Amino acid sequence: MRSPWRFFIIIELLLAVFLLWQVSSNPPVLIMVVFGILNIYWGLRKNHRRKFQLILGSLILIICLVNSPATWLMLIFAVLFIGLKGVEIAGVSFPSYSFKNKKQMIIVEAENPTEHQGEKKKQPWFGNERIGNQVFEWDDINVDLIAGDTIIDLGNTLLPKEDSVVIIRKVFGRTRVLVPYGVGILFEHATFYGKVRFEEEELILKNESLKMYSVDYDDSPRRLKLITNSLLGDVEVIRV
Repeated sequence: MRSPWRFFIIIELLLAVFLLWQVSSNPPVLIMVVFGILNIYWGLRKNHRRKFQLILGSLILIICLVNSPATWLMLIFAVLFIGLKGVEIAGVSFPSYSFKNKKQMIIVEAENPTEHQGEKKKQPWFGNERIGNQVFEWDDINVDLIAGDTIIDLGNTLLPKEDSVVIIRKVFGRTRVLVPYGVGILFEHATFYGKVRFEEEELILKNESLKMYSVDYDDSPRRLKLITNSLLGDVEVIRV
Protein backbone atom coordinates (compact mmCIF):
# COMPACT_ATOMS: atom_id res chain seq x y z
CA MET A 1 0.00 0.00 0.00
CA ARG A 2 2.84 2.35 0.81
CA SER A 3 4.80 1.78 -2.38
CA PRO A 4 2.16 3.01 -4.87
CA TRP A 5 1.50 6.15 -2.85
CA ARG A 6 5.22 6.77 -2.52
CA PHE A 7 5.49 6.49 -6.30
CA PHE A 8 2.57 8.91 -6.66
CA ILE A 9 4.16 11.47 -4.33
CA ILE A 10 7.55 11.23 -6.08
CA ILE A 11 6.00 11.77 -9.53
CA GLU A 12 3.92 14.69 -8.29
CA LEU A 13 7.01 16.26 -6.68
CA LEU A 14 8.95 15.86 -9.93
CA LEU A 15 6.12 17.49 -11.84
CA ALA A 16 6.03 20.28 -9.24
CA VAL A 17 9.75 20.87 -9.81
CA PHE A 18 9.06 20.89 -13.55
CA LEU A 19 6.33 23.48 -12.93
CA LEU A 20 8.70 25.67 -10.89
CA TRP A 21 11.28 25.44 -13.65
CA GLN A 22 8.73 26.48 -16.28
CA VAL A 23 7.61 29.46 -14.20
CA SER A 24 11.15 30.58 -13.33
CA SER A 25 12.35 30.29 -16.93
CA ASN A 26 9.59 32.61 -18.16
CA PRO A 27 10.17 36.11 -16.66
CA PRO A 28 6.70 37.55 -17.53
CA VAL A 29 4.94 34.56 -15.93
CA LEU A 30 7.26 34.72 -12.92
CA ILE A 31 6.44 38.41 -12.40
CA MET A 32 2.71 37.67 -12.63
CA VAL A 33 3.01 34.82 -10.12
CA VAL A 34 4.88 37.02 -7.63
CA PHE A 35 2.32 39.78 -8.16
CA GLY A 36 -0.53 37.34 -7.53
CA ILE A 37 1.09 35.98 -4.34
CA LEU A 38 1.62 39.51 -3.02
CA ASN A 39 -2.02 40.39 -3.70
CA ILE A 40 -3.17 37.27 -1.84
CA TYR A 41 -0.88 38.15 1.07
CA TRP A 42 -2.22 41.69 1.28
CA GLY A 43 -5.77 40.45 0.93
CA LEU A 44 -5.36 38.01 3.86
CA ARG A 45 -3.88 40.48 6.31
CA LYS A 46 -6.10 40.71 9.39
CA ASN A 47 -5.91 44.45 9.81
CA HIS A 48 -7.05 45.12 6.24
CA ARG A 49 -10.00 43.53 4.49
CA ARG A 50 -9.20 43.60 0.83
CA LYS A 51 -11.37 41.02 -0.88
CA PHE A 52 -10.65 42.53 -4.28
CA GLN A 53 -6.91 41.93 -3.92
CA LEU A 54 -7.54 38.37 -2.69
CA ILE A 55 -9.74 37.58 -5.68
CA LEU A 56 -7.37 39.33 -8.11
CA GLY A 57 -4.33 37.46 -6.77
CA SER A 58 -6.13 34.12 -6.92
CA LEU A 59 -7.24 34.71 -10.51
CA ILE A 60 -3.72 35.66 -11.57
CA LEU A 61 -2.26 32.53 -9.98
CA ILE A 62 -4.91 30.29 -11.52
CA ILE A 63 -4.37 31.76 -14.99
CA CYS A 64 -0.59 31.36 -14.73
CA LEU A 65 -0.85 27.76 -13.53
CA VAL A 66 -3.49 26.74 -16.07
CA ASN A 67 -1.25 27.92 -18.91
CA SER A 68 1.55 25.59 -17.75
CA PRO A 69 1.66 22.04 -19.20
CA ALA A 70 3.15 20.78 -15.92
CA THR A 71 -0.04 21.69 -14.06
CA TRP A 72 -2.17 19.63 -16.44
CA LEU A 73 0.25 16.71 -16.20
CA MET A 74 -0.03 16.82 -12.40
CA LEU A 75 -3.83 16.86 -12.57
CA ILE A 76 -4.07 14.10 -15.19
CA PHE A 77 -1.66 11.85 -13.30
CA ALA A 78 -3.47 12.48 -10.01
CA VAL A 79 -6.89 11.67 -11.51
CA LEU A 80 -5.63 8.51 -13.23
CA PHE A 81 -3.71 7.27 -10.19
CA ILE A 82 -6.51 7.95 -7.70
CA GLY A 83 -9.05 6.44 -10.08
CA LEU A 84 -7.04 3.25 -10.59
CA LYS A 85 -6.24 3.03 -6.88
CA GLY A 86 -9.92 3.45 -6.05
CA VAL A 87 -10.79 0.55 -8.36
CA GLU A 88 -8.11 -1.56 -6.67
CA ILE A 89 -9.46 -0.75 -3.19
CA ALA A 90 -12.98 -1.57 -4.37
CA GLY A 91 -11.76 -5.05 -5.29
CA VAL A 92 -12.18 -4.80 -9.06
CA SER A 93 -9.38 -6.58 -10.93
CA PHE A 94 -8.53 -6.12 -14.56
CA PRO A 95 -4.93 -7.24 -14.99
CA SER A 96 -5.21 -7.53 -18.75
CA TYR A 97 -5.60 -3.75 -18.95
CA SER A 98 -2.78 -2.89 -16.55
CA PHE A 99 -0.11 -0.84 -18.32
CA LYS A 100 2.48 -1.65 -15.65
CA ASN A 101 2.71 -5.29 -16.75
CA LYS A 102 2.78 -4.70 -20.48
CA LYS A 103 5.13 -3.67 -23.22
CA GLN A 104 4.05 -2.04 -26.43
CA MET A 105 5.47 -3.92 -29.40
CA ILE A 106 5.16 -2.45 -32.88
CA ILE A 107 6.51 -4.78 -35.59
CA VAL A 108 6.56 -3.20 -39.03
CA GLU A 109 6.70 -5.03 -42.35
CA ALA A 110 6.18 -3.43 -45.74
CA GLU A 111 5.20 -4.32 -49.29
CA ASN A 112 5.20 -2.40 -52.56
CA PRO A 113 3.17 0.84 -52.45
CA THR A 114 -0.43 0.85 -53.63
CA GLU A 115 -2.93 3.66 -54.02
CA HIS A 116 -2.93 5.90 -50.98
CA GLN A 117 -6.03 5.92 -48.80
CA GLY A 118 -6.76 7.86 -45.65
CA GLU A 119 -7.43 6.07 -42.39
CA LYS A 120 -8.45 6.78 -38.83
CA LYS A 121 -6.93 4.67 -36.04
CA LYS A 122 -7.39 4.76 -32.27
CA GLN A 123 -4.23 4.63 -30.15
CA PRO A 124 -3.95 3.49 -26.51
CA TRP A 125 -2.56 5.90 -23.92
CA PHE A 126 -1.10 3.16 -21.71
CA GLY A 127 0.37 -0.28 -22.02
CA ASN A 128 0.78 -2.47 -25.01
CA GLU A 129 -0.30 -2.73 -28.57
CA ARG A 130 1.03 -4.92 -31.33
CA ILE A 131 1.00 -3.45 -34.80
CA GLY A 132 2.22 -5.31 -37.84
CA ASN A 133 0.75 -8.80 -37.64
CA GLN A 134 0.43 -8.70 -41.41
CA VAL A 135 2.46 -7.18 -44.24
CA PHE A 136 1.32 -3.73 -45.25
CA GLU A 137 2.49 -0.72 -47.24
CA TRP A 138 5.04 1.38 -45.42
CA ASP A 139 3.67 4.53 -43.89
CA ASP A 140 5.28 6.95 -41.49
CA ILE A 141 4.73 6.09 -37.82
CA ASN A 142 3.29 8.57 -35.33
CA VAL A 143 2.83 7.28 -31.77
CA ASP A 144 1.49 9.19 -28.73
CA LEU A 145 1.52 7.60 -25.26
CA ILE A 146 1.29 8.66 -21.65
CA ALA A 147 3.21 5.69 -20.20
CA GLY A 148 4.52 2.28 -21.15
CA ASP A 149 7.48 0.32 -22.48
CA THR A 150 7.46 0.79 -26.26
CA ILE A 151 9.36 -1.27 -28.84
CA ILE A 152 9.22 -0.37 -32.52
CA ASP A 153 10.72 -3.12 -34.67
CA LEU A 154 11.74 -2.18 -38.21
CA GLY A 155 13.94 -5.26 -38.59
CA ASN A 156 11.62 -6.98 -41.09
CA THR A 157 10.99 -3.83 -43.07
CA LEU A 158 12.38 -2.86 -46.46
CA LEU A 159 12.15 0.90 -46.20
CA PRO A 160 11.53 2.85 -49.42
CA LYS A 161 14.44 4.64 -51.10
CA GLU A 162 13.52 7.96 -49.59
CA ASP A 163 13.30 9.59 -46.18
CA SER A 164 11.00 7.73 -43.78
CA VAL A 165 9.74 9.25 -40.53
CA VAL A 166 9.00 7.78 -37.10
CA ILE A 167 7.66 10.14 -34.41
CA ILE A 168 7.18 9.03 -30.79
CA ARG A 169 5.78 11.28 -28.06
CA LYS A 170 5.58 9.95 -24.53
CA VAL A 171 5.33 11.21 -20.96
CA PHE A 172 6.87 8.30 -19.02
CA GLY A 173 8.56 5.05 -19.99
CA ARG A 174 11.30 3.33 -21.95
CA THR A 175 11.42 3.41 -25.75
CA ARG A 176 13.42 1.11 -28.03
CA VAL A 177 13.60 1.36 -31.81
CA LEU A 178 15.07 -1.55 -33.79
CA VAL A 179 16.54 -0.40 -37.11
CA PRO A 180 18.14 -2.70 -39.73
CA TYR A 181 21.71 -2.19 -40.90
CA GLY A 182 22.08 -0.21 -44.11
CA VAL A 183 19.55 2.45 -43.10
CA GLY A 184 20.94 5.91 -42.36
CA ILE A 185 19.48 7.43 -39.21
CA LEU A 186 18.84 11.03 -38.23
CA PHE A 187 17.92 10.93 -34.55
CA GLU A 188 16.32 13.88 -32.76
CA HIS A 189 15.36 13.65 -29.10
CA ALA A 190 14.15 16.04 -26.38
CA THR A 191 13.45 15.17 -22.76
CA PHE A 192 13.29 16.57 -19.26
CA TYR A 193 15.40 13.70 -17.93
CA GLY A 194 16.53 10.41 -19.41
CA LYS A 195 19.28 8.31 -20.99
CA VAL A 196 19.93 8.02 -24.72
CA ARG A 197 21.78 5.16 -26.42
CA PHE A 198 22.62 5.64 -30.09
CA GLU A 199 25.47 4.30 -32.25
CA GLU A 200 27.36 2.90 -29.23
CA GLU A 201 27.11 6.23 -27.43
CA GLU A 202 25.29 6.75 -24.15
CA LEU A 203 24.25 10.19 -22.94
CA ILE A 204 22.21 11.53 -20.04
CA LEU A 205 19.98 14.47 -20.91
CA LYS A 206 18.66 16.93 -18.34
CA ASN A 207 16.12 19.25 -19.92
CA GLU A 208 18.04 19.06 -23.19
CA SER A 209 17.58 18.13 -26.82
CA LEU A 210 19.99 16.58 -29.28
CA LYS A 211 20.40 15.72 -32.95
CA MET A 212 22.64 12.83 -34.03
CA TYR A 213 23.47 11.17 -37.34
CA SER A 214 24.57 7.61 -37.99
CA VAL A 215 27.98 7.21 -39.63
CA ASP A 216 26.39 5.89 -42.85
CA TYR A 217 23.69 8.55 -43.08
CA ASP A 218 25.14 10.51 -46.02
CA ASP A 219 25.85 7.40 -48.11
CA SER A 220 22.66 5.42 -47.42
CA PRO A 221 19.96 5.24 -50.12
CA ARG A 222 17.40 4.59 -47.38
CA ARG A 223 17.15 7.04 -44.50
CA LEU A 224 15.10 7.16 -41.33
CA LYS A 225 14.25 10.34 -39.47
CA LEU A 226 13.53 9.33 -35.87
CA ILE A 227 12.00 12.02 -33.64
CA THR A 228 11.24 11.27 -29.98
CA ASN A 229 9.98 13.43 -27.13
CA SER A 230 9.48 12.43 -23.50
CA LEU A 231 9.21 13.90 -20.04
CA LEU A 232 10.94 11.05 -18.17
CA GLY A 233 12.32 7.94 -19.82
CA ASP A 234 15.16 6.29 -21.71
CA VAL A 235 15.45 5.94 -25.49
CA GLU A 236 17.58 3.35 -27.25
CA VAL A 237 18.22 2.87 -30.96
CA ILE A 238 19.34 -0.70 -31.70
CA ARG A 239 20.76 -2.07 -34.94
CA VAL A 240 19.40 -5.47 -36.00
